[in-house]
Amino acid sequence: MFSRLFSPVARLLRRLLLKDLFVLAWPVFVAQLAVMANSLIDTLMVGRYSTQDLAAVGVGSAMYFSVFVGFMGVLLALSPIAAQLYGAGRHGEIGEQVRQSAWLGVLLSVLCVAVLRWPDPLLAITQLEPAVEAKTRAYLNAMSWAVPAALAFRVFHGFSTAVSRPRTLMMLNLFGLALKVPLNYVFMYGYFGAPEMGGVGCGVATAIVFWVVCLIGWAWAGWHPDYRRYRVFARWSWPHWRTLWQILSLGLPIGITFFVDVTGFTFMALFIARLGTLQSAAHQIAANFAAILFMLPLAMGNAGSVLVGQAIGAGDLRRARATGLSAIVAGVAIGLVIAVLVSLAAEGIARLYTLDAGVARLAGGLLALVAIYHVFDAVQAVAVNVLRGYKRALIPMLIYAFALWGVGLGGGYTLGLTDWLGPARGAAGFWMAAVASLLLAGGLVSAYFGVVSTQAIRQKS
Repeated sequence: MFSRLFSPVARLLRRLLLKDLFVLAWPVFVAQLAVMANSLIDTLMVGRYSTQDLAAVGVGSAMYFSVFVGFMGVLLALSPIAAQLYGAGRHGEIGEQVRQSAWLGVLLSVLCVAVLRWPDPLLAITQLEPAVEAKTRAYLNAMSWAVPAALAFRVFHGFSTAVSRPRTLMMLNLFGLALKVPLNYVFMYGYFGAPEMGGVGCGVATAIVFWVVCLIGWAWAGWHPDYRRYRVFARWSWPHWRTLWQILSLGLPIGITFFVDVTGFTFMALFIARLGTLQSAAHQIAANFAAILFMLPLAMGNAGSVLVGQAIGAGDLRRARATGLSAIVAGVAIGLVIAVLVSLAAEGIARLYTLDAGVARLAGGLLALVAIYHVFDAVQAVAVNVLRGYKRALIPMLIYAFALWGVGLGGGYTLGLTDWLGPARGAAGFWMAAVASLLLAGGLVSAYFGVVSTQAIRQKS
C-alpha cells in the first residue's frame, strides 16, 4: 500500500533532483566558484607583494562587496520574472524585461560608482593608517570602473539562468578566471610597459576581466540561435517606468536581503576584531570556509528558483511546489553530508590555512560550529531562492533582518563579548548565535514557502 502511495512521488522527486535540479545547478556552482577564486587569487598574490597592499586590498574588497552586493541583488529580480515568462512560452516578452533590467543596471551603476569614488563615510569607520587609506582609495577607484560591466553581466546572468543556459555563464566565468592571474602580474609588477601599481593593479585587472567577459557574453547573446528567440536586440527600448517599478518592487527586497546578509558577516568580523589577532584570524578562516561551502546550496537555490518560476509560468503549480520541496530536501541532504565531513576534518582544514598552532586550534573549534551552521545555511539559501521563484521577497527580507541582525549580531555580541549569559565566549559565541539565527531564518522561510505554495495551488483550484 505504502509503496503504491509513495512511488509516484518518489519518481517525481527523483526526476526533478537528478535531471532538472542538478543539471541546472552544477554549472552555476562552478561559475560561482570561479568568481570566488578571483578574490582568493588577489589575496594570495598581493600577500606576496606587500603587507600594506594586502591590508588595502582586504579592506577595499570588503567595502566593494558590501556596497556592490546590494545593488546586484536588485537585478536578481530578472531571473524569476524571465523564468515565469519562459515557462509560459512567452519568449518574445523576455527581451523587453532584459532591456528594462539593463536600464535599471545603468541607474544602479551610477549610484554604486558614486559610493566607491567618494568612500569617506566608509573609510571613517576603519581609521586606517594614511598610507593604507591612500592605497584603499586607489583600489576602490579602480574597482569602480568594473561596476557597469559587473552589473551588466549580472543582467546577462539572470537572463541566461532563467532560460536554462547556465553553461554559458560557467564558460565565461572560467575564461575570466584564466585572464585574472596574468593581468594581475602585468599591473601589480608593471610588465609590458604598464605602471607598477601593487594591490591597486588587482582592481585594474578585475575591471578589465569584467568588461571582457561582459562584452563576450552579450555578443554571444546577440549571435547564438539559442538566445535570438528572446528578441533582446530586436528593437530599442527607452525606460518604461511601470516595468521598471515592477522589477524594483521585487528587486529591492532581494537587494536589501543581500545587504542584511553581508553586513551581518561584516559586523561580526568587526566585533570579533576587538578580541585580538588570534581570535580574528581564526574567525577569518572559519568565515572563508563557510563562504566556500555556501556556494553549493546557493547554486541549488538558484536552480530551484528558476525551475519553480518556469513551472509557475506553465501553470503547473503542483510541479512548482514539488520542485521547491525537492530543492530544499536536496539542499538539506547535501548540507548534512558536508557537515559530517567538516566536523571530522575540522582541525585538518584549519591547518591548511595557517601554520600557527594557536590559530589552527581556535579555528578548528570554530569550524566544528561551521559544520552545524552550514546545515541551516543550506536550508535558508535554498528556501529563500525558491520563494523568489514565486516572486515573494518582502517577507523573507523582514525575516532576515530580524534573524541575522537581531538574533545573529545581537546574540553574538551578548554571547561573545559580554558576561550577561555566562562567561564571554569570544568568536565561538558569535558563531553560536549565527547558528541560531540561521535555524530561525531557515525554519521561517521554509514555513513561508509551505504557505505560499499551498495557497497558490488552492487559488488555482
